Amino acid sequence: MNGLKPGLSETEDGSNSLYNKTLNEFYHSKFGAITESNHIFIQNGLCRNNNKTDIVRILEVGFGTGLNALLTLKEMHGKVRVNYCAIELYPIDIETSESLNFCNFPDLESFRQNFLAFHTAEWETEIRIKDDFTLHKMRIDLLAFQPEPDSFDLIYFDAFSPNVQPELWSETIFRKLYLSLKVKGILVTYCAKGIVKQALRKVGFEVKRLTGPPGKRHIIQAIKSAD
Repeated sequence: MNGLKPGLSETEDGSNSLYNKTLNEFYHSKFGAITESNHIFIQNGLCRNNNKTDIVRILEVGFGTGLNALLTLKEMHGKVRVNYCAIELYPIDIETSESLNFCNFPDLESFRQNFLAFHTAEWETEIRIKDDFTLHKMRIDLLAFQPEPDSFDLIYFDAFSPNVQPELWSETIFRKLYLSLKVKGILVTYCAKGIVKQALRKVGFEVKRLTGPPGKRHIIQAIKSAD
């Protein structure tokens, strides 16, 4: 899948996205990469975290450009500690990461070195990005990933769409992610297709359909209720 280097594009809010030439899919919405990620994963995921402790444990499925991690770092810096675990089977190269313009935006500029550290960080080990933020990148297929139960407060599910990677949106995948969440933990994703909602409900999630970012009607927030 990663035979061709992704192409750089600009979205409507001025922030960059990448285009996967093999799958014919963009990494972010054409209506705004930062706008989309902030709305879905930060405002409707991170900011709605139900487990109020001094450390937030996050799993991201599909690390991609590192934008979700960057926005998480910005949002939580100086508030609570973050342990950020990210799965990415086909990481972008350093040259591509350096071409992304996210840190040209004034509110993200001070995190430029941290963003570059996301992409240069060693894989398969926990790396301290800042005193209150650690990153553990894993180069593994989600199908083979076996998380510990009750490990995470929050999951950003940001895989490519079910149209091109249907195997990643199955009951089997969502069941093990459900088990990996703590009670009241949240899984949030951009995809609100009926088959996705159905699979999430079947494994036990309470599924909420929320208003989407520009260009998208709805997104999904799924909560692990008490058994």
